Amino acid sequence: MGCIAVATLLASSPAIAQPQKQSRKPSAGPHILFRVTSEEVVLNCNVLNHKGKLMNGLRKGDFRVWDDAAPQKIISLQQTDSPVSIGLLVDDSGSMRPRRAAVTKAALDLIQTSNPDDQTFVVNFADQAYLDQDFTASPDRLRSSLSHPSMMGGTAIYDTVITASKKLEHTAARPRKVIVLITDGEDNASKATLSQAIRQVQDLRGPVIYSIGLLFDQETGDQVRKARHDLEALSDQTGGIALFPKSAGQIDSVAKEVAQAIRNQYTLAYRANRGAGAGSFHTVKVSAKAKGYPRLIVHTRPGYWEPAK
Repeated sequence: MGCIAVATLLASSPAIAQPQKQSRKPSAGPHILFRVTSEEVVLNCNVLNHKGKLMNGLRKGDFRVWDDAAPQKIISLQQTDSPVSIGLLVDDSGSMRPRRAAVTKAALDLIQTSNPDDQTFVVNFADQAYLDQDFTASPDRLRSSLSHPSMMGGTAIYDTVITASKKLEHTAARPRKVIVLITDGEDNASKATLSQAIRQVQDLRGPVIYSIGLLFDQETGDQVRKARHDLEALSDQTGGIALFPKSAGQIDSVAKEVAQAIRNQYTLAYRANRGAGAGSFHTVKVSAKAKGYPRLIVHTRPGYWEPAK
């Protein structure tokens, strides 16, 4: 499939530092700290209050977990700002031209707001995906990789997500893995479907996808509704959050919000609820309560596939 076909190449290739535009090669298709073993399930969670603000400092007793509707005993809960491997996927299609400068600034501010020990790779994508910078913590290299977009072609979101997920699974050095996806529209160029992209990410048990949808200056209608639905599905089904700035002026603040969400994930574990059989899907629900807050919203994966014994 298009970009997916070169996943093996990326998994074995050396780091690419500041490649020139004319020599770019299509990227493609790597243990987020969500895992399923014979003993336990480990979930990454973000918790928001009723105003949409991150909730920090919650304790193990504030959480409840259900596996296939059966309540589970939480055996551990942590909230630590540990380094993350990040795939930064930036829409490079022609429709992004008027907002690319704001996106580049926001992406750099996101990186600067993140843990300084994070490792990030940058993929600019249109109807194909290009690895413009392999894993690095260097702001200068990341800035360079965002400075020469082509601004042409279609938008292959699903293929690019699959590709980046495989790269993270096979080559990332950090246990937590995240994709930050920035785009202004719906997919119109992938060979994979939305459901195939979600299933591929779930099968890899990672990464968490945070989506930033730049839909603010587009006409309302089916295309905008579909674009929003797709980004929400990619994030909801992988445990992330989809955010939609209301103007170009909000892109930067939303990017910083994503960086803070990544740095403030809770990691909880419980004993696995076995018995349905290898390859079966287990539905997971997590809730949280805290005194003084009428409603808390937990973002985490909706379930997991039971592995073979």
